[in-house]
Amino acid sequence: MRRRFAQVDVFTAEPLLGNPVAVVLDADDLSTEDMAALARWTNLSETTFVLAPEDPGADYRVRIFTPVLELPFAGHPTLGTAHAWLEAGGVPAVAGRVVQECGVGLVELRQGERLAFAAPPLQRSGPAEDDLVARIADLLSLPVDALVAVEWVDNGPGWVAALLADADAVLAARPAFAEIDLGLVGLHPEGSPQAIEVRGFFPKDGTLVEDPVTGSLNASLAQWLLGSGRLTAPYVAAQGTALGRAGRIHVDQDAAGTVWVGGDTVTVVGGHLDL
Repeated sequence: MRRRFAQVDVFTAEPLLGNPVAVVLDADDLSTEDMAALARWTNLSETTFVLAPEDPGADYRVRIFTPVLELPFAGHPTLGTAHAWLEAGGVPAVAGRVVQECGVGLVELRQGERLAFAAPPLQRSGPAEDDLVARIADLLSLPVDALVAVEWVDNGPGWVAALLADADAVLAARPAFAEIDLGLVGLHPEGSPQAIEVRGFFPKDGTLVEDPVTGSLNASLAQWLLGSGRLTAPYVAAQGTALGRAGRIHVDQDAAGTVWVGGDTVTVVGGHLDL
């Protein structure tokens, strides 16, 4: 069957500098096994599949696969999927507001200068356990007191994050392999165009892989750093620098306290799949 397909670069307005996601529209009749096989074939960090919604409050439903597992939520696939759905002619029930159904429930996106999603609630938060802090320090070949703070910031994928001394310390980090999803963050000097430098690492096939730009991690980092008073909104985060990318994540917070995570999106590949 011929299905509409797009590969979207997320968190950049210039192709090849963000994080790509493959989006398969018209995916209702694909099995879980079909989706997993295609995600292995694309070999991107995520491939998404757009289906008819089951919740009456949603505009569409999405399933999100890495090459090895299905995720309940991920940030850059959320923005890339909404971009592809809108570009393919999708019309939200409420103008300027797209509602995505996924494993964590309903996720709202707003349209404006760029798409932005409402950060989902954290499934696990609070300071990391002392033994995990020591383990992360060891992975980074740093003394424990070089970690300003280590916090659970899990909104689905399982993130734990370490705040380092500054952005330079984040860029200098060379973490050893571990079976954890690890985020690193450090502040840029005051007055810099970007408030923080972010890096995200996850285990895959016995190695630690660095993700170019990570929406879910930035969403949870924002909730932690804004909530603790370490940052104020709006701000821009940089990610992907160590990989030759130039991801830019735009974070805001509304009067109700909702954190919005936005980024530019651009279609790089468009066409059809015969599957």
